[in-house]
Amino acid sequence: MNSTQQLANRLREVILNGTWIANTNYKHQLEALDWTVALAKVKSLNTIAVLAQHIHYYIAGVKHAFESGTLEIRDQYSFDFPPIESQEQWNAFLNKFWTDTEGLIELIEKLPNSKLNQSFINEKYGTYQRNIDAMIEHSYYHLGQIVLIQKLLA
Repeated sequence: MNSTQQLANRLREVILNGTWIANTNYKHQLEALDWTVALAKVKSLNTIAVLAQHIHYYIAGVKHAFESGTLEIRDQYSFDFPPIESQEQWNAFLNKFWTDTEGLIELIEKLPNSKLNQSFINEKYGTYQRNIDAMIEHSYYHLGQIVLIQKLLA
């Protein structure tokens, strides 16, 4: 298995279907979650919905960068989302999250291994390898928060 396939599989594991690292994934944690639970506040913590939207923001933005060659996302906007006001809106968000993740996984799989050590869009952003690894690690970090928040809400 080549390096890009391994990276694609790691992203697939944390978001869509893996259990190897955390014994869970975003889809398992969020798919059957009621929208009111996703938006429930626990003290000053971010909500489950905000954390999921935050990770999706980066996945969608990096996917767009792969497709267009421009990086339009900015950290300062990574927690700014319109409110979710129904189960239907929550489900629509989740479907977009899964679809965008699948799309990014496909793009990573098609990436030649030789590109992994090249600059991602601009030299200041580091390499493709570093950015994909960081996105996976960042996703696990917030997945842990989502699991803990659900336990606090139970």
